[in-house]
Amino acid sequence: MPESLETLRELLSDPFVAKLGSAAIGLLGVVILVMILKRVVSRYVQEATTRYRVRKSVSFFGYFLGALVLLVVFSDRLGQLTVIFGVAGAGIAFALQEVIASIAGWAAISFGGFYEVGDRVEVGGIRGDVIDIGVLRTTIAEVGQWVNGDLYNGRVARVANSFVFKEPVVNYSGDFPFLWDEIVLPIRFGSDLDKTKEMIESVGKEICGEFASDAAEIWKQMTSKYPVELATTEPLVTLTFDENWVSFTLRYPVRFDRRRTTKHELSYLLLKHIESAGDSISLGATGLELFPMKPFSLEGR
Repeated sequence: MPESLETLRELLSDPFVAKLGSAAIGLLGVVILVMILKRVVSRYVQEATTRYRVRKSVSFFGYFLGALVLLVVFSDRLGQLTVIFGVAGAGIAFALQEVIASIAGWAAISFGGFYEVGDRVEVGGIRGDVIDIGVLRTTIAEVGQWVNGDLYNGRVARVANSFVFKEPVVNYSGDFPFLWDEIVLPIRFGSDLDKTKEMIESVGKEICGEFASDAAEIWKQMTSKYPVELATTEPLVTLTFDENWVSFTLRYPVRFDRRRTTKHELSYLLLKHIESAGDSISLGATGLELFPMKPFSLEGR
């Protein structure tokens, strides 16, 4: 037993072991401080996006503080650590290529303006809203797929950040948070075309007028930032026809997160106006009629 105590005493008197103990205590203090700050943020910051960003900032502050603790504790051994890290670095870089690429992708996303939390994006064939940007992965609440329209389907996808160097990134809500959408109305020949066009334009302005004015203002800012032409943001009605009917197309701007509900409101109001117009406006449709087969027999064949 005395020999064991003597060995323990010698071990504790070793300067390197003492530094390891100091580093462990310092890192434990950093962890406790970060946990307390996150609880304070969760309690007093009510707005979800602000709360998320502040908690992320606290986490990065904790990483920085932990690195600072290690740097201070082992400041006299930096030369040795540099040699050790240099030897191990080549092997680590080769083994963790994807991880390093993802960290570089996180830096590009954070400082390159690819997207932010809350943006609707399409990356790697996955479309949805960004709900978290981690050091290695971006977390997306997916929309679409088997669900019609831009509605959540319940799946949460995690994509490695390295994709920003390999595939295009589509941001639906970045510089211009509006989309152009269309509704096509097939109208029968013999309907009042002027009245139909006027009715569609009126409905488009009623539902999408606010979107049009906001989109025009933001698009004007786009022209000063990018070499793009001025675009028509007012609801626009165009006409084409074929041998079946006359097709009226309503093209209108809509916020990226209001596409489904806006199309519903437009469709409902258009149908109500067509119903109230009587015989002056009639929808066209393709009819298919099935005839019963004549009885036949396979006997003798």
